[in-house]
Amino acid sequence: MGSIMAILDTTIVAVALHRLSIDFHSTVSTIQWVTTGYLLSLAIVIPLSGWAIHRIGAKRVYVISLALFLVGSILCAGAWSATSLIVFRILQGLGGGMIMPVGQSIMARTAGPQRMGRVMAIVGVPQLLGPILGPVLGGLIVSNTSWRWIFLVNVPIGLVALWLSRSFLAASPGDGGHRFDLFGFAFLAPGLALVVYGLSEVGVVGSFHGRAVWFSLVGGLMLCVLFVLRSLAATEPLVDLRLFKDRTFSLATIGIFLTGATLYGTMFLLPLYYQIDRGDAAWKAGLMMAPQGIGAALVMRFAGTLADRHGPRYVAASGMALLALGTYFYTHVGASTSFVFLGAALVVRGCGLGFGLMSVVAASYRNLTHAQVPKATSATNIVRQVGGSLGVAVFAVVLDTQITQRVGAGAGAQIQNGLARATPTQLQQIARAFGHSFWWSCGVCALGVVPALFLPRTPIRPAQSLAEEILSVE
Repeated sequence: MGSIMAILDTTIVAVALHRLSIDFHSTVSTIQWVTTGYLLSLAIVIPLSGWAIHRIGAKRVYVISLALFLVGSILCAGAWSATSLIVFRILQGLGGGMIMPVGQSIMARTAGPQRMGRVMAIVGVPQLLGPILGPVLGGLIVSNTSWRWIFLVNVPIGLVALWLSRSFLAASPGDGGHRFDLFGFAFLAPGLALVVYGLSEVGVVGSFHGRAVWFSLVGGLMLCVLFVLRSLAATEPLVDLRLFKDRTFSLATIGIFLTGATLYGTMFLLPLYYQIDRGDAAWKAGLMMAPQGIGAALVMRFAGTLADRHGPRYVAASGMALLALGTYFYTHVGASTSFVFLGAALVVRGCGLGFGLMSVVAASYRNLTHAQVPKATSATNIVRQVGGSLGVAVFAVVLDTQITQRVGAGAGAQIQNGLARATPTQLQQIARAFGHSFWWSCGVCALGVVPALFLPRTPIRPAQSLAEEILSVE
C-alpha cells in the first residue's frame, strides 16, 4: 500500500497538470516541475535508503518514510501558487523517496536470486495499479472537485499503510557501524538538480545559448563527475559504483534508465495531448491512459516467470521492441485520431512495459550477494527516477519548443493556459508537435533494445544462488 501511494501520486498528478497550468497561469515548461521536482527529489533521497537500512533497520526507515510522505501530501494540498506547489512536491518526494527501494529491498532479501523474476512481478503490482488507477482517479477528482484532493487522497491510504507496517513488518536490527557519505550526497543532490534544471531552461530560453543553461549544465555535470570520483574512493560510498563492475548489472541499469525515461516522459505527454489538443475533460484523459496499465497487468506475472525460466535477454528485448512499437503509433497522432486506435497502441505499450521493465530489474539482482541487495536496490531506483526526471524535462522542452514553432509563442501559451480556443489549423499543428515529441520517446524505447540483447540468456540455477548465500554468510 505504501508503494501504491507513492506511485499513485506520480500518475494521479499527470492528469491534473493541465488544470494546474490554467489555475496558476503557467506554461508546460514551468508546470512540468510539479512532476520533475517530485521525481528528482525521489532520486536525491533514494541513496540514503541503503545507509538508513543498515543504520536503523528497514522497518523503521519504511515507517518514517510513510509518515513524512503524508506530511508532504497535506502541504501540497494547501499550495497557493505554482512555486509553492513545486516546493511542497519536492518535500513530498524527500519524504516518500525511500518507500519503494526499502520495500523492494525487504522483498528481495527474503526471496533470493532464483525467485527474483516472480518477486519483481509482485513488486510490480503497485507499478501496474498506479498507471491504471492514478489517471482515472485523478481525472475524476479534477473533473468533479478541487485538484487539492489528488493529494488529500493519500491520507487514508497512508494511515492504513502505517498501521499495517507497524503491525506486521518484522523488525530488522540496525548496524551503527555504517557511516553516511556526506561529501557524496553534497555532490550528487545539486548535480542532478542542476542538470535537470538546465535542460528545462532550454525550453524557456529556446536554445542552449542562455547563461543560465550553460551554468546549470556545466556545473551539474562537474558535480556529477566529482560524485563519481568520490564514490570510487570512499570506503562506504553513498552509491556503490563498484556494482557496475558486474556486466549484467550495468546492462540492466542502462535498460532501467531508458525505461524510466520513456515511462514517466510519455505519462507526462499523454494527458496533455488529450486535454490540450483533443479538448477532453480530465476524467476522459485519465480513462484513456488506463490501457497501458491494463496491458502491463496482462503479461507482468507471465513475464517474470519467463525470465526466471529462460533468462532475461529475449524477454527484455521483446518488451523494449513492443514498447517502441506502441509508442510509434503515437508519432502519427492527429487532432481527430480514433480513440480505439490510441487505446490499442497503449495496450501494446503496456505489454512492452510488462515484459521489459520487470525483466531488466530482475536481471540487475542476478549476480549479487545477499549483502549487496540494499545497495543495488538504491542504485537502480536512483537510475530509474533520474531517467524519469530527465525524460519529463526533455520531452517538455521538445513539446514547448514545437508548439512555439508551429503556432507561435503567444498563441501557444494562451491555448495551454485555457485563455484562447485553438482553430482547427492550430489544433492540427499542435497534434504534430505532440507527434514529434512522441518520436523522442520512441527513440528511447528502440535504444533500450540494445543493452537487452546483451543480457544473459540462461536462467539462474538454484545451486548458484545457494553458493552465493553460503559465501555471504561466511
